[in-house]
Amino acid sequence: MRVIVSDIMKTKEVNRGLKVSLCIILFILSILIMQLGDGSFRRTRSNLTIGVFSGSYWDVQNGNTYRILDDAIEKYEKKYPGIHVTYETGIVKSDYTEWLNEKIMSGSMPDVVFILGIDFSSLAEIGALKNLAALSGSDKNFTKEDYFSSAWESGKYAGKQYALPFECAPQLMFVNKTILNREKIALPDADWTWDEFYSICKKVAHSSEEGNNQYGVTGYDWTCAFNADGVDFFSNGSGKVDFTVPAITDSLNLLEKLNELNDGYQVSGADFSDGNVAFQPMPFSQYRAYKSQELRIKKYSGFEWSCLTMPAGPDGDNVSELDTLCIGMSSSTNMEKEAWNFMKLLSADPEIQREILLYSDGLPVMRNVTLSDEAQELIEGDHENSLNMEMLEQAIDHSVVTPRFRGYSGAKEQVDLAVRSILDGVSNIETEQILWNREINNYLQTIN
Repeated sequence: MRVIVSDIMKTKEVNRGLKVSLCIILFILSILIMQLGDGSFRRTRSNLTIGVFSGSYWDVQNGNTYRILDDAIEKYEKKYPGIHVTYETGIVKSDYTEWLNEKIMSGSMPDVVFILGIDFSSLAEIGALKNLAALSGSDKNFTKEDYFSSAWESGKYAGKQYALPFECAPQLMFVNKTILNREKIALPDADWTWDEFYSICKKVAHSSEEGNNQYGVTGYDWTCAFNADGVDFFSNGSGKVDFTVPAITDSLNLLEKLNELNDGYQVSGADFSDGNVAFQPMPFSQYRAYKSQELRIKKYSGFEWSCLTMPAGPDGDNVSELDTLCIGMSSSTNMEKEAWNFMKLLSADPEIQREILLYSDGLPVMRNVTLSDEAQELIEGDHENSLNMEMLEQAIDHSVVTPRFRGYSGAKEQVDLAVRSILDGVSNIETEQILWNREINNYLQTIN
């Protein structure tokens, strides 16, 4: 009898233990269910971080700093409710490079980062950016053909795709139509040449005793001329270059002739703003910024103006330089798939890309969005400074990307120095080219 009672007691204890364990399990499950459900408990979500700066990439006044990003996050989190996207606000563009470098050094680089042009090469060089070739190549819902080709190329470094383009702006030639009309000169076509360009500059340039001076062009430098005449100067990156090719000679001769029209006066952007200069190269973003009524009354208000492609050299084309804001992925992210999907949303979603037309001063990098009827209406507007969309398309299609390699800034400074020395000197241009060819290549050897 005692044995029977003892066995019964042991059975009760086991059952009690099982019940307690079962209650604990059910309690834990209930907590998990409430956390993952739509009740009052907050969901447990993975955190995707974004590196972004405040203000406009194009250095013009813009009150919609985070509007596009916030809309993209809202759309993304609806599609992927298990992911929470965050970013740090208040980092101005001038401090962004330092902020990002500190994040990289501390091992807390954001999963996705907006990339300034000046930072692209160094970020790729140190291995901070992930090569996107495998991700873009294996994604059946992604195609690079949706982009303007130059915008796509902007995301490359040393032949590898490290970023996706987000928004872009080609360089255009601003034209003071009032001066051209006064001089009875027709506005050039989109395929105009150096000969037409110089002829107009020569015709409009004159001075008077009353101080009503008028000039042909300001801001047209060697990069404009080299691009226009087909000089792929840094095609080898920081490798050996040839500063003696005939196209460079032609470019330098054009710059010298343009300078001579000014009788030693250094024509500035302020002279163009005052209505005293016929031409000035500027990014498309400035056209969009100054189209607004508020800014138009502050700048370029005393004359009619429009935009053209850049003039073509004898051995080149109407080539513009394309500036592109890109987005990249941290090479150390543990959320590769999530980061890629968010980058695609920013870069390749037509709805998000359309917002660039509404809230930024650049252009969408997706061809179909930029060339849509809606974009044409938003860009052309209905006032006298309307922009021809066919010309804009041509400018983007014939654009080139700023060279990207380690030490480019220093190499560019060497060419700046060479061009200034040649144009300010009295020696034969071709002889000076030979001397500076050696100097530039000696510098390139020091950075390799």
